Amino acid sequence: MGSIRKGILGGFAGKVGTVVGGNWKGINYMRSLAGKVRNSRSPLQMEQRAKFALTIYYLKPMNALLRTGWKFYGQGRSPMNAAMSYTILNAITGVYPDYAIDPAKVMVSVGSLTPALNAKATSAGGKIELEWDDNSGVNSAKQTDKALIAIVNGERGEVITDSAGADRMKGMQTIALPNNWSGETVDVYLGFISEDGKEVANSVWLGSVVVSVLIDLNDHKADKL
Repeated sequence: MGSIRKGILGGFAGKVGTVVGGNWKGINYMRSLAGKVRNSRSPLQMEQRAKFALTIYYLKPMNALLRTGWKFYGQGRSPMNAAMSYTILNAITGVYPDYAIDPAKVMVSVGSLTPALNAKATSAGGKIELEWDDNSGVNSAKQTDKALIAIVNGERGEVITDSAGADRMKGMQTIALPNNWSGETVDVYLGFISEDGKEVANSVWLGSVVVSVLIDLNDHKADKL
């Protein structure tokens, strides 16, 4: 049963018929009573749950970077939720239950800042080397823009990120990877953020790269850097 707090014209708390009343941060509200779900395991619901689980597995490890990369495009949602929604709609391939993430369509940052030009990623000595052209001065690009980098090991559900990397004018950055990633495949993403943090560029997928193995010439054994 609901209770009236401030007389007959005030807000109320609790359930009255099919309406629920309450107060959030000093604001009175009313909402409809949630209806019962007849079949929580319908084909459509199962498909959506599978897409959601796959997307959260891929994106959650880089939540900190997404808070920066998607901060201007939440549209009333958190950056993580905005990135989740985009990924589910645009970056999932296959037919239930065999869904997969298309890494080329994932966006780790979204914005109007000029994106990277002619960027590529290679692996050497257990590290990932990113290179790009210095396109400072083209549209909104500035020399002092900072690289936003994500290196995703999808098989392990692990990510290495840098939300304040090398300046755009430097044209390169090298990132060391964990020892146990040697020989595994990672997806590399590069975006930019302005020095003052007020502009972000659309990220660019630099491809799937196999992490190289560092060779120890002393004993001719593969050593993971």
